[in-house]
Amino acid sequence: MQNRGEIGSIPFSMLAISPLRSASQSGIIVPLQYQHWREKSTMPLLDHFDILAPLYDRLITNPEETKIIRLAKLPTEGSLLDAGGGTGRISQHLVQHAKQVVVLDSSIKMLNQALSKNGLRAVGSETEYLPFSDASFERVTMVDALHHVAEQKRSLQELWRVLKPGGILVVEEPDIKVFAVKLVALAEKLALFRSHFLSPERVSEYLEKLGAKTHIVRDKPNAWIIAEKCN
Repeated sequence: MQNRGEIGSIPFSMLAISPLRSASQSGIIVPLQYQHWREKSTMPLLDHFDILAPLYDRLITNPEETKIIRLAKLPTEGSLLDAGGGTGRISQHLVQHAKQVVVLDSSIKMLNQALSKNGLRAVGSETEYLPFSDASFERVTMVDALHHVAEQKRSLQELWRVLKPGGILVVEEPDIKVFAVKLVALAEKLALFRSHFLSPERVSEYLEKLGAKTHIVRDKPNAWIIAEKCN
């Protein structure tokens, strides 16, 4: 029987895990299993994104929302998930192009910044363990985040699981084949980030094994992997 009602403006029917709690009074939805997932994660003791949260939008600019709107074939009458969306720097520009925009991130402090932007719903969780029912979103985006994930294949599998048939998944990553990105990867390693960069071809290949129809759009230094889920 499908639950009726909502929590934090997200329908119960979309949430696969219950019960949930709110992070303080912020309105961020956090699964009770979240702490268990964090303990399983290989996130380093130094959580860079909690530290960077207040400054992140000023440090990382140029969200390229026009390109995302085009590649994701927005607008959509359904819901959009911005996985690893942090402060909502991308999804704040997509609110007018979807019925509902949900930002998911493992950093509660980053999500607190997202909630300062109008129209965004926030969920605290790892992308390896999405707390949503199958086929919940018409669009899923993951921008500049996959290389920060510990279990990348599992994350891609989860993104694919929550995407509705006929939906589109857009993954944007720095292209590790570009020399400048190799330098960034080295710098992040020295800074004790857990970054691991996959080539666009490897991301595309794995999504195709899940049943996706994919193509790659390169725009140095980044690459966009677009995956369509057939009906």
